[in-house]
Amino acid sequence: MELDPLLDDRGTRIIVCCGAGGVGKTTTAAALGVRAAERGRRVVVLTIDPARRLAQSMGIDSLDNTPRKVEGIKGSDGGELHAMMLDMKRTFDEIVEAHADPARARAILENPFYQSLSAGFAGTQEYMAMEKLGQLRARDEWDLIVVDTPPSRSALDFLDAPKRLGSFLDGKFIKLLMAPAKVGGRAGMKFLNVGMSMMTGTLGKLLGGQFLKDVQTFVAAMDTMFGGFRTRADATYKLLQAPGTAFLVVATPERDALREAAYFVERLAAEEMPLAGLVLNRVHGSGAAGLSAERARAAAENLDEGRIVDQGDGKTGQRGSPATDPEPSDLATAATPAVPAASASASAAPAGSEAAPTAATGPAAQHADALGTEALDAVDVRQLTAGLLRLHAERMRVLAREQHTRDRFTARHPEVAVTEVAALPGDVHDLAGLRAIGDRLTGGRTPSA
Repeated sequence: MELDPLLDDRGTRIIVCCGAGGVGKTTTAAALGVRAAERGRRVVVLTIDPARRLAQSMGIDSLDNTPRKVEGIKGSDGGELHAMMLDMKRTFDEIVEAHADPARARAILENPFYQSLSAGFAGTQEYMAMEKLGQLRARDEWDLIVVDTPPSRSALDFLDAPKRLGSFLDGKFIKLLMAPAKVGGRAGMKFLNVGMSMMTGTLGKLLGGQFLKDVQTFVAAMDTMFGGFRTRADATYKLLQAPGTAFLVVATPERDALREAAYFVERLAAEEMPLAGLVLNRVHGSGAAGLSAERARAAAENLDEGRIVDQGDGKTGQRGSPATDPEPSDLATAATPAVPAASASASAAPAGSEAAPTAATGPAAQHADALGTEALDAVDVRQLTAGLLRLHAERMRVLAREQHTRDRFTARHPEVAVTEVAALPGDVHDLAGLRAIGDRLTGGRTPSA
């Protein structure tokens, strides 16, 4: 998958990074934002990540519901980067304030049921992310919006939320609560009085009288706004289907993550959402891929047992033959130097004459000590090498598993373009790290690790 052409294309207005939790969506979105801005685009990155890693990596103390400019971007042709983190409740409040008169808006914002709904109703975060995306696109201040979708255990809640909220607003419960306001005059109220009394009495026992009253007050105040929620949700949904939008599914080369990615791909196709491809994140590599796991393990075992590993050809050209491979005892004997004859006769020198070096203090002893140290060093090197070989064998096993998992995905979805991003030794915490991720994202191959 070629991402630079996608970022450079002025027709691309929205990039949505989606995927399971913990696969690197936030980092991917931020890295794409940095790269696009430094290639001349006016970019805003919208994140819904509560960990605030995005703010830290961009050198911002904190992110909130207002886009903030990121300093240090080396943009050309007016390129710049803004970032923000969705404040779910504040976004809901802004909608109320924008679409209701001041008195009604105040009544809604102070309503206990609304406060619970705006802070924790299932799907509210995803719906508000869609609302904020629609707001950013309508402002036309940025020519590229990069969205980091909410972390969710259920795939594509980001797309399902508008329908779910619409179903809630169109549900029988809400319609029953709205019915008295829909029927005008005393006749209507008298007609509904008996039924509503029975319903409210039953619900009051189940939910509590004050809670039910709060709900009715909320519904009465929000009545004129319900249609607006559905209209805006439908408009944003169509915006996501438009040619100027591109979805990137982010996954790691693990079985569960790629199974989730496959579901994302199938759902996007079913919803007619434009898929750009798959970002396979945190892919492991090796600079010694020619050494198989089996050979590495065998070499480590040979070193542990003191055998010679990968000895070069001797005169006969036969490795491992008795004629060319000395036994360890022979090697030890050959490595021990003979004491010179002059040293043995030195003790017989006449008294008062200059004494010759003795075996205890002379060069022969020093040479023997050096050989002993070298022998210990050789043991340490052998143990270290064996350990490194085992690590390499484990790395090759991981590479084989990742490749097998990826092959299964591509066999199932051969039409999906893929780009791989090499695993980094640590977390990304600054713009330099985001630039490095951007280089890997757009390189189209996994660098050696």
